[in-house]
Amino acid sequence: MSSVAPSTAPAPSDPKLANAWKSKPPQELTDAEVLAMPEAEYMNSCQQEFFRHRLAQLREELLRSAGETTEHLREDTLLVPDPADRATIEEEHALELRARDRERKLLKKVEQALARIDSGDYGWCEETGEPIGIGRLLARPTSILSLGAQQRREMKQKMFGD
Repeated sequence: MSSVAPSTAPAPSDPKLANAWKSKPPQELTDAEVLAMPEAEYMNSCQQEFFRHRLAQLREELLRSAGETTEHLREDTLLVPDPADRATIEEEHALELRARDRERKLLKKVEQALARIDSGDYGWCEETGEPIGIGRLLARPTSILSLGAQQRREMKQKMFGD
């Protein structure tokens, strides 16, 4: 038995997957069903609503996590007499705050992605105007660059330290 994960791309000959978007609400579509949609339907209203729902869920998750952090930091502010225990708690707090800072930055990207859906720019590369691609948006719904544009940007940063 192979340990290779099955491909997330559906078989192109499965019309049931390719046409599921016509009969299901966007919030109920699976990743495979969205991937199976015809290329001619790229960023139609159904796909935009699918990604709007996915981004809204991510935003709610990030906000809930931030609230849990606030509560956790309040609970752990009790005086701890042992300096080693206090240092451990402070280090845990620092790690948690760094994680929340990354989440704060992601939340900003989520808000920007939702604004791009509203303006009709979502799913299109900011640099080239090409489609970003459903697979890339499923993996990273806040993407603003196509894979090729992202690779070029990373190569420039690596070469020029930009």
